[in-house]
Order: sequence, then C-alpha cells, then structure tokens
Amino acid sequence: MKKLTLKVLTSIALLTSGFISANASDYSKIDVEKECSVKTNGISKVIETAKKYNDIAKKEGLEFRRLGVNNSGLIASVEEAIKTKAKEVNPKDFKGKASKTKLETNFAAHRSCKFAIRALQQADEAKSTWRLAIPGDGYKY
Repeated sequence: MKKLTLKVLTSIALLTSGFISANASDYSKIDVEKECSVKTNGISKVIETAKKYNDIAKKEGLEFRRLGVNNSGLIASVEEAIKTKAKEVNPKDFKGKASKTKLETNFAAHRSCKFAIRALQQADEAKSTWRLAIPGDGYKY
C-alpha cells in the first residue's frame, strides 16, 4: 500500500511540476513501437507508459474503445494479470461484464500502450488533415 501511495504521489508531483507535460506536437514525435515494446522495456514500464498517456487521452475525451473494451479496462486487466502472473487477459467492458476477447498478456500490454499514444497522435494529425476528407476538395472517392 505504501508503494502504491508513493507511486501516485510521485506521478502527481511530476505532472504538476511539468516533467511529463507535453503538448500535441510532442505526441507526434513518439515512436510507438519503441515505447510500447515489451521485449525492450519490460511489461511494467509499458503499462506505466500506457497509463500515463491514457490518462491524458481520457481528459481530452479521446480514449480508444476496441472490440467492446475501453483502453482503461484493458490496462486494468493487464495489471491484474501481472499480479496473478496469468498468461492471458480477459478485459472487462464498461459495464463490468467479461468480454469475449482473450489476449496474451504481453500483447495486451503492447496494445494498450499503442492505443493510448495513437489516440493522442491521431487527434493531432486530424487538425491538419481533416479537410482532405471533405468532398469537393479535388479528391475522388
């Protein structure tokens, strides 16, 4: 319990002091595959990265939802699998019911990290590319 409290207080202190503050242009520079590689960084660091960026995405209303599972639910199920040393995760959807999706733990960690970062990157990309999808701009569909 003391370790969890210390982690929470440290992350709050870092966020308020500006260590982790990043603007939208910084998100586009992140190499997703490098940041979210479980082999390179280890599963616990990948989940911490996923939590950090998912919290930012949730504040901006950009959290990914894929196959009936929110990204925060996927992160929680991976954390639980790490504690119990399970090989597979079965994330819960927003209503608390178990989904039909079963994923290998390392893949689920990689996927949750990737979803958290890509949500922010896609929001940044959309600011400059959204007009390309408007009919009449010279693009043929």
